[in-house]
Amino acid sequence: MRVAVDLHNHSCLSPCGSDDLTPSLLAVEAMEQGIQILALTDHNSARNLVAFSQACEICSLLGLYGLEVTTIEEVHVLTVFPNLEDALAFGSFIEFLLPPISNDPKLFGNQLVCDVTGTVIDRVDRLLISGTSLSFCDVVEEALSRDALVIPAHIDRFANSVLANLGFLPDLPYTALEAIHLPVQADTHNLTILTGSDAHSLDQVGRRTCYLELEEISYEALKAGLRNPAQVRYRK
Repeated sequence: MRVAVDLHNHSCLSPCGSDDLTPSLLAVEAMEQGIQILALTDHNSARNLVAFSQACEICSLLGLYGLEVTTIEEVHVLTVFPNLEDALAFGSFIEFLLPPISNDPKLFGNQLVCDVTGTVIDRVDRLLISGTSLSFCDVVEEALSRDALVIPAHIDRFANSVLANLGFLPDLPYTALEAIHLPVQADTHNLTILTGSDAHSLDQVGRRTCYLELEEISYEALKAGLRNPAQVRYRK
């Protein structure tokens, strides 16, 4: 079956995300757009994943639990877990490795933690868009050791991408790659290339959804499908 997949989205926890993009509204908008497998991947934090999990259950979506980790080289890497508890543990680990820089909401934006109703229950003081102390290779190795999907984000972007910041794509056992424009003008080691919305506001949800031919809607089927680049179709 053809399954709509979007593994790169933010919420109001990311300082660059709209305050209106609560985890629940992300799930509702994705449901209305026909997305069936959806991940929330805020910058360097998992604190909105609990509400996201509850919202995905209500919306009958397969929710996956992620972070967009910033490496010490300022490269963005998507790390996506099937299990909420594992994602929360990884999120605490990543937040601990952020520098002690406070967020300035007027400069960077708010960092809001919400419950499933959209009520703000906390605000994160540490700036979440800072680079962690982990190298690109360390992030890949650590996330894979925790059984996460590891997907270098927007590899063809002019900033915060592996190609822009490192100059090449190291030959490592990534699950897949994410790009904005296709085809990618670089050696991608014959890996599956996904497109993701990288939504920071409600109107951006679903803008770069892609489709995979899967046997069923499950994490294991997704993981198997990502091993075969021929299984991916792109939104026109």
